[in-house]
Amino acid sequence: MLLEFELVGVVRRVVRACAFTVLVPVAACAAAPTLTGPAAEAWTNLTNFHEDPARLDRARDLLQSEVERTPTLETLVLLSWAHLAWADYRATTPEAKLASYERGRDVAQRAIELAPRSPDAHFWYAANLGRWAIARGKLHAAFLISTLKAEIQTILELDPNHVPGLAMAGSFYLEMPGMFGGDVPRAEGYFRRALALDAHFTRARVELARCLIQQGRYGEAREELQRVVDEERPSYRADWVVRHRPTAQRLLGEIRAKS
Repeated sequence: MLLEFELVGVVRRVVRACAFTVLVPVAACAAAPTLTGPAAEAWTNLTNFHEDPARLDRARDLLQSEVERTPTLETLVLLSWAHLAWADYRATTPEAKLASYERGRDVAQRAIELAPRSPDAHFWYAANLGRWAIARGKLHAAFLISTLKAEIQTILELDPNHVPGLAMAGSFYLEMPGMFGGDVPRAEGYFRRALALDAHFTRARVELARCLIQQGRYGEAREELQRVVDEERPSYRADWVVRHRPTAQRLLGEIRAKS
């Protein structure tokens, strides 16, 4: 009973770390300039929702119409992302949040069926599945841990340079206790690999700082957090404005007196 209770706590921490932000899929980012019509408009809304949260409503509705008309991998992946973001920032009831995560999970599953070797499809499936499980409040802990780990492995097997996947792997090993396979130095390695590929990916830099704090390397952590606060060209500005910069500022305050 105690082990199951501990596993539930582990899953909550791991899932929140892996999927608490709106992470932009790498392939979609690379393809963004070639998107046209409603998909391009939805992309613009998703990447600028910090200016007006209602943009998430418009993005979701546009993509839902596109998927109903002509489902493609790109529109399914974007719609899965939109459902997760809408649940995080726009849902006003637990029921609405749960339903949106569930839709995001199911849409990502459709994307996997359409393109089994799409790392983005697997990424959004894992992210929505984890958030759905937390919102539902009934975690089958061991199952979820193994499923998340398998999805992370799949993402990185399909694309070893998948930046959000590397960050998700780092969060997984950072939050997992040692007795369940956690490994802080391994987590640090994943975050550094992500940042080597995208130095402006502020999500990974915040998590790298958390790794350093956990190891008592406060000076290095302060440097990384200050880089987040001072970032002029964040890869995903909405995430930086809404989550990453405030988190970096908070962590800097917490470790200010530590050496």
